[in-house]
Amino acid sequence: MGTQGDNFRVIAGRYRLEVRLGRGGMGVVWRATDLLLGRRVAVKELSLDETLSQAEARWQRERTLREASAVAQLRHPHIIGLHDVVEHDERPYLVMELVDGGSLADRIAGHGPVDAVEAARIGADLLGALRAAHAAGVLHRDIKPANVLLEAGTGRVVLTDFGVARVSGATTLTEAGSFVGSPEYTAPERISGLSTGPASDLWSVGALLCAAVSGESPFRRDSLSGVLHAVLAAELRPPAQAAPILPVVRGLLERNPERRLDAESAERMLRTFLETGQMPGVERRSLRGALTAVLRARRRP
Repeated sequence: MGTQGDNFRVIAGRYRLEVRLGRGGMGVVWRATDLLLGRRVAVKELSLDETLSQAEARWQRERTLREASAVAQLRHPHIIGLHDVVEHDERPYLVMELVDGGSLADRIAGHGPVDAVEAARIGADLLGALRAAHAAGVLHRDIKPANVLLEAGTGRVVLTDFGVARVSGATTLTEAGSFVGSPEYTAPERISGLSTGPASDLWSVGALLCAAVSGESPFRRDSLSGVLHAVLAAELRPPAQAAPILPVVRGLLERNPERRLDAESAERMLRTFLETGQMPGVERRSLRGALTAVLRARRRP
């Protein structure tokens, strides 16, 4: 695999993997040192599953390289920075900015939900990051608390893990027989297999805001089928803790993407709330969509 030294492994003759920071479905993230430049970095190592077919293994590798391609296009203080991509023993590694601090999911698990003000701050920064990503033709497609880092000391919000991102003009990769993303945070149009765009990421931010203030997605259920039904058809019941930012939450969780609150308006509303303590009114188009959703929910038995 790599060079062993002082119980550490060195890949590509340069990056010393030292402490495992986390593990996900696609790989392991390490705290590492760039021996050439003498700086601390994060390295994402693609997991190898020997039970996979050659085609499936190739899909995993292409997905990792696609993450690198997506992130490399972006320069924003709230988007993870990519330094390098290397291959070692036919396995790709992404070398990224090291953000000291856990994820929003870690924060919720360890200390409980955040208040509406902190949720608004996190949401506004995420929306700013998404505006930059969308302007570059990049859709994240997996926004959830585990993919939002909170830098220790500064509180900086950093959107990470573009592993299932889609880049405008690139071939869409899918894994046969599986869903790409996290259903509890996935927009209904994506679950339905319809054409998706930037609005799908904004739905995910709405679900994330609910999770931030309450501890869980409003679409969490005991089964996958229950989750899918909740996203597609169940009455939307934002948590009571979201009341101070409810117009944004409802605007982002509008099932019709054409009526969904846009990123610029949502960010502006959250920043106004942070500055004044008051939530401005929703734009006419978005308000009409939110009212329609409420009326539909009331008509359901």
